[in-house]
Amino acid sequence: MKKEIQPEFFHDAIVTCACGNTWQTGSTVKAIRTEVCSKCHPFFTGELQRIVDIEGQVDRFYRKLQARQEYVDEKTARTSARTSPDRPVEEFKISGRARDALLKAGLTNAGQIIDKLAEGEQALLDVDGFGRKSLIDLKKSLRQLGYELPEAANEIAV
Repeated sequence: MKKEIQPEFFHDAIVTCACGNTWQTGSTVKAIRTEVCSKCHPFFTGELQRIVDIEGQVDRFYRKLQARQEYVDEKTARTSARTSPDRPVEEFKISGRARDALLKAGLTNAGQIIDKLAEGEQALLDVDGFGRKSLIDLKKSLRQLGYELPEAANEIAV
């Protein structure tokens, strides 16, 4: 064994745990500090409910979990706001003439229009100034925004 390349070995190195426990061992370092030892580790003490948190890993995990939950909640809120029955007619991609005809007939939001569509397509076609092309554009716009159209709205009235 070459003398100059080998590290110095200490037979009386002191190991100190965060809990205060100390013991001697052999090492190339004179003093060793550790976070957990056999006196305080949950596996050896039987306290399995206790979580060993080194460098905030548990807190970091809970922050990520909370951020994910906030993202899911925000996405759900956006989706429900998108398909809200209170959404005004002005936000639909239909012509100005069709929009004015619906407003004149008292149909001001998505919920009222869907209720009218539940009666059948003819109920909307009976609105003065609202024709077949306007109905097609309205149904397309409602579907693009995520609304579920009633079965009666799928009938083709000639």
